[in-house]
Amino acid sequence: MSSPTSSQYVYPHDPPSPSPSTTSSIDSLPDSAPSDSIDSTSDDQEESDAEKEWKESLQQLELILTMVLVPYAGKYFGRRCAYWGWAKFMEWKYPVEVVFTSKKSFKAAGAVEAAASL
Repeated sequence: MSSPTSSQYVYPHDPPSPSPSTTSSIDSLPDSAPSDSIDSTSDDQEESDAEKEWKESLQQLELILTMVLVPYAGKYFGRRCAYWGWAKFMEWKYPVEVVFTSKKSFKAAGAVEAAASL
């Protein structure tokens, strides 16, 4: 009995070698698709420019939302929730009734306080 040499032994984790028919079919494929005309490339470039501008404007809107509007709205509604929660806690813990005399001034004060640190 002879022991197998390294060229004869196939390890189970080695990928199978490509067959000659697979290699020849891959070699025959073109590297890139042929272009139809020069006009189509200029149209594609114009579309890509418009698409780039559209993506930039969407990115700017996203920045406005994430850096200005969302924190402001979160702060405003967070304060309203905190005031409401504190009023409910005080009514539960102590025999007092919390009443806001003017809802308009309460909302305006909350908006001003939320915008003060921005």
